Amino acid sequence: MSAPMNIVFAGTPEFAVPCLNAIAASGHRLTGVLTQPDRPAGRGRKLAASPVKQRALELGVAVQQPESLRNAAAFSELAALEPDVIVVVAYGLLLPKKVLALPQYGCINVHASLLPRWRGAAPIARAILAGDRETGVTLMQMAAGLDTGPMIVRRAVPIDEETTAGTLHDTLADLGARELSQVLDRLPEGITAEPQDDTQACYARRLDKGEAAIDWRLRADEIARAVRAFVPWPVAHARLDGQPVRFWQATAGPARNHDVAPGTVVAASPKGIDIATGAGTLRVQTLQLPGKKRMDAAAAVNGRDWVGCRFE
Repeated sequence: MSAPMNIVFAGTPEFAVPCLNAIAASGHRLTGVLTQPDRPAGRGRKLAASPVKQRALELGVAVQQPESLRNAAAFSELAALEPDVIVVVAYGLLLPKKVLALPQYGCINVHASLLPRWRGAAPIARAILAGDRETGVTLMQMAAGLDTGPMIVRRAVPIDEETTAGTLHDTLADLGARELSQVLDRLPEGITAEPQDDTQACYARRLDKGEAAIDWRLRADEIARAVRAFVPWPVAHARLDGQPVRFWQATAGPARNHDVAPGTVVAASPKGIDIATGAGTLRVQTLQLPGKKRMDAAAAVNGRDWVGCRFE
């Protein structure tokens, strides 16, 4: 490894923590951490520190929480850390040009998609929703714009019919941290980066709770992807007798015609609850009834007649 660098880390959610840990465990100097200001969270809406802030304090690293990096005071505090490189992972703020130009080796971003596909806030869920067969992580040299910089490393992972946003999140977070460690060690010696093809880019807009309401007129495979994409948040759901039921695990059954309305339960067994859709059958293996903990189908069908029930 070359001479140790001063590294400033900018990140906010749990996804960023493995990269923060990787920098702390490296031979480089972690001189400071940027993260979003504390936000209200939980039922009590009390101010809560981000996962990155919590971990940084455990590591004994100075934390800065500016509302914006465009004001002079925030920039001066950042510049005082004398970063040789700034590593950004799901920080949540765009870096102004003067911040991008501050470090000797620029700013490196770890992004949870195979760029240029899925630029933006929710690339993991959007990849599953779209039916992508693979996604991955991309490390890029940051430029002005949203996830537009030249790519240093791209690493792919498959998406199968059991992949949820939660499992994919953890896989990509760890993969990004491993790749970051290698890139940082190579950085002073010079690295090459490949420009992105902007024509291939898609925008991964932030998830909204309203998206998780199931439209039973869709095909079974589309609904199954939505179930997987919305685990662990906001969780796919539908109303039954006016009460919300949440779906944690489901698969698409064979495409067959039903003489019932979409959303109607056509079969139920310990293996799953089968619900008619616009095309095919959705088999629900894990669900959560109102006021209950999540349960598997075997528990849900015990003592309840599901056939003929219709989800709104």
